[in-house]
Amino acid sequence: MAEKKELIVPLLPLRGLLVYPTMVLHLDVGREKSVQALEKAMVDDHLIFLTTQKDMSIDEPSEDDLYKMGTLTKVKQMLKLPNGTIRVLVEGLKRAEIVSFQENSNYYSVSIETSEDRDTKDVEDEALMRTMLEYFEQYIKLSKKISAETYSSVTDIEEPGRMADIISSHLPLKQKEKQEILETIEVKDRMNRVIDIIHNEKEVLNLEKKIGQRVKRSMERTQKEYYLREQMKAIQKELGDKEGKTGEIADLTEKIDNAGMPERIKQIAFKELDRYEKVPSSSAESAVIRNYIEWLLALPWSKKTEDDLDINRAEKILNKDHYGLEKVKERVLEYLSVQKLTNSLRGPILCLAGPPGVGKTSLARSIARSLNRNFVRVSLGGVRDESEVRGHRRTYVGAMPGRIIQGMKKAGTINPVFLLDEIDKMSNDFRGDPSAAMLEVLDPEQNNNFSDHFIEEAYDLSKVMFIATANNLSTVPGPLLDRMEIITIAGYTELEKVHITRDHLLPKQVKEHGLSKGILQVRDDAILKIIRHYTREAGVRSMERQMATICRKTAKIIVSGEKKRVIITEKNVEEFLGKPIFHYGQAELEDQVGVATGLAYTTVGGDTLQIEVSLSPGKGKLILTGKLGDVMKESAQAAFSYVRSKTKELGIEEDFHEKYDIHIHVPEGAVPKDGPSAGITIATALVSALSGRSIRKEVGMTGEITLRGRVLPIGGLKEKTLGAHRAGLTKIILPKDNEKDIDEIPDSVRNNMEFVLVSHLDEVLKHALNDGGVE
Repeated sequence: MAEKKELIVPLLPLRGLLVYPTMVLHLDVGREKSVQALEKAMVDDHLIFLTTQKDMSIDEPSEDDLYKMGTLTKVKQMLKLPNGTIRVLVEGLKRAEIVSFQENSNYYSVSIETSEDRDTKDVEDEALMRTMLEYFEQYIKLSKKISAETYSSVTDIEEPGRMADIISSHLPLKQKEKQEILETIEVKDRMNRVIDIIHNEKEVLNLEKKIGQRVKRSMERTQKEYYLREQMKAIQKELGDKEGKTGEIADLTEKIDNAGMPERIKQIAFKELDRYEKVPSSSAESAVIRNYIEWLLALPWSKKTEDDLDINRAEKILNKDHYGLEKVKERVLEYLSVQKLTNSLRGPILCLAGPPGVGKTSLARSIARSLNRNFVRVSLGGVRDESEVRGHRRTYVGAMPGRIIQGMKKAGTINPVFLLDEIDKMSNDFRGDPSAAMLEVLDPEQNNNFSDHFIEEAYDLSKVMFIATANNLSTVPGPLLDRMEIITIAGYTELEKVHITRDHLLPKQVKEHGLSKGILQVRDDAILKIIRHYTREAGVRSMERQMATICRKTAKIIVSGEKKRVIITEKNVEEFLGKPIFHYGQAELEDQVGVATGLAYTTVGGDTLQIEVSLSPGKGKLILTGKLGDVMKESAQAAFSYVRSKTKELGIEEDFHEKYDIHIHVPEGAVPKDGPSAGITIATALVSALSGRSIRKEVGMTGEITLRGRVLPIGGLKEKTLGAHRAGLTKIILPKDNEKDIDEIPDSVRNNMEFVLVSHLDEVLKHALNDGGVE
């Protein structure tokens, strides 16, 4: 047993520190009572009792806040620091236990009973010392945090109790464990306790090493960042930590449950989520799976908007947003009416075909507003890769869904109005034909199971209202056209353009330029003059640009203080827009020989075409110029052959083909021209040039001719008639078979035009040529 001795000394409470006998260390003392205790110790015999507080946060500890067992130490040195604290060097002497507290208000003083380890050492002590040293050596090798010199200094100690204390001071123990060793008076018990602690620490170090080796094996040739993540993962696994990726998985699980997916899609999403959980975060596959799950969550599977089936309201919205276009409005109202009666109808697939600037895109937006549906637009201009429609396989780097699935994500509902803009501008190359991929999208019998290569699972597009737009239907493949309901928007009449400019274009530009209706007024006569002399188009884009020009110049006048109000009339239009660009009126100013006015259909609407024929001495050579296509060249050859076969009836020299070279020219030679509707125009110009009879200036004509003079029907009559009306023609000669198309022409144009229906070239010549002037 250890020997005991009682003593009264000053007390110094320690926070977070513990001193063993024979230990030497520095302490910083700052509390007033502790400083007083130190000064008392220095005055007496330099002895002071050190014990540890149970709670470090207490500034004025009481008897119950201190451990009873502590260390009697000797103050070796004391130094006052500039900040007011005292640095003291102490040496541990003996274990001691508080017997009682002494009354003292300036410092703590206690009566203690010291204990000294016995000096005798038996065989058991020797065995425990060797075991303790052996464990300590193994611990140092595993830990690598304690130097070899420390071990050497420990081996030189001969006293068992002191060795146990020194080894304990080098172990990473909690305060409570250190206190337990200090309170173990019996040397054998103390050594056994230290051996147990070292053994436990060795187990922890071995486990850390095992975790490190496991991480190292799993990482193989990956980099440091991967190693650190795997180490964290392994530690979390050992600790049962549920943070990190586990929290993300829980969040995704909740989102999948609330996404409203069909059961089949939900099972696929959970299967992919299970794969995502097992794949390491640093793996490239992890990002691919996460991206796929996010796309599944982003797509609308069941969310939809309720259609507003109020027919009167829808009609008001369509009429407010667009002037004219009765056929399109009627088709939308029919769709709404049927849906109201049946309460279920697959989305129609409309194709709005017409020249640029006639309002196809804005009309689709108005349809969405009238139906109370979300609107999404996808431009197909320049798309030449099938994967842009169907998406890429997920195995490719940078794979993503196609335009259709991307549009559905943007729409956010399963029943939007989906605009496929510029469907005629798609092309194809070695990567596939995107128009073929569009067949599935636009087929009402198939699109309830649309397959995207990225999503891989069927997606229902049957509730979507698809609206396509096109400038030129001739470039759209036949099978694609077959799946759409074509609604042609030919263009606007002058009256319609005046209404559109006054009610839509001008207010929009006035607002955008910071003006108001009171500051700028444009009268109807001025609008009509701008339409006739500054624009020549089927739509109203040029008209909008002219309105923007007027607004800009008005803004400058207002800001400069020149005027406070601007009124645009027919007389002052030129001050704002300059000299007229186009000549309005007759296509030709007078009747001419060998010049006929034909009607053409282009991608920008109807237009007039001047065909000129001139004769020169020669041997019957036929010269064609004006960048004509194969079809127009063939029309010219057919007209030439017909005229040669009817020279007598037409009053033409029978041997003209042996005396003259004939030059047929279509002005604007840089513009390609082709189409089967110029036959009668070329023939009329030829007859006029060869017979010397002039052609009436107010007459325009369209139609193809056979070798026997029969007139064949043509297409695009409405567009051609509007073009003729813009050019100021008042009489149109057209094939008899096109009589049914006259009803499509707006009343305001039809009432101002004379239509002559013909079935043979003789009738054409009768109405087109003047009787006089035969040579």
